[in-house]
Amino acid sequence: MTEDIDYEIDPENLPDRVARDKPLGAPSVVVDDLHITYRVFGARRGGTTKQRSSLWDKMVSLGRPDTGPITEVPAVRGVSFVAHHGESIGILGTNGSGKSTLLRAVAGLLPPSSGRVFTSAEPELLGVNAAMLPRLTGERNIMIGGLALGLGTKEVKENIPGVAEFAELGDFLYLPMSSYSSGMASRLRFAISTIRTPEILMIDEALATGDASFRKKSTKRIEEIRAQAGTVFFVSHSLASVRAMCTRALWIDKGVLIADGDVDEVADLYHAYVEGRTDASSGAKLK
Repeated sequence: MTEDIDYEIDPENLPDRVARDKPLGAPSVVVDDLHITYRVFGARRGGTTKQRSSLWDKMVSLGRPDTGPITEVPAVRGVSFVAHHGESIGILGTNGSGKSTLLRAVAGLLPPSSGRVFTSAEPELLGVNAAMLPRLTGERNIMIGGLALGLGTKEVKENIPGVAEFAELGDFLYLPMSSYSSGMASRLRFAISTIRTPEILMIDEALATGDASFRKKSTKRIEEIRAQAGTVFFVSHSLASVRAMCTRALWIDKGVLIADGDVDEVADLYHAYVEGRTDASSGAKLK
């Protein structure tokens, strides 16, 4: 499991740590006993299997290939927490632990199987796989992304030079995105997502391909969002980045919230777990 920790970032290349003494504002996100369960068609080990036996199910499946039993796979199980304006929260966990599922549920992209999610504003989700159009130029993608964020055409056009400069595109601004490196595309996604200051920004591994210089710029931008009473969620496998960019951390394991508290305390618990020195049951929730 040690591949989940980023040991490749040298201390001198880490971004400056965000300020820790900022007073917090009102709640921005409330997650109450959230459960997310995926339904998988076909036989599979694990999970809870349900046979389609009702008349309605039989009528719906009539004439269709038999997909076998339905397996229910719990991805998030009973997670509850409250986030406040001015917080930057890292979400830690190994592959398949439910980090991205939790983030997508809070962003409103996945409906809860049970439980509730309340937000003070519409969250903006930024991810490595955010929708971009590879056949269009960077300039056109900035225009489309800005319009999707609710900006006017004139406002987006005024911001194109600044976005291109932040993303370090150079002459690639006028080339199709299919010609971009993964790092260049990642930088552009981040720059587009932060054209305006969102009240709730959710980042899913978006900085994984950025170099040291871009990590520092991104951290500064995140701190600007926090300074304007925004809330930032950051999912990453890099413990170093989470420590540098966040004030608080949530540790998710097999869909369960194991620890919630100061970023350094939770990161230490998680580090010990992935190195095999402790198990998940030892991570008491922190307050």
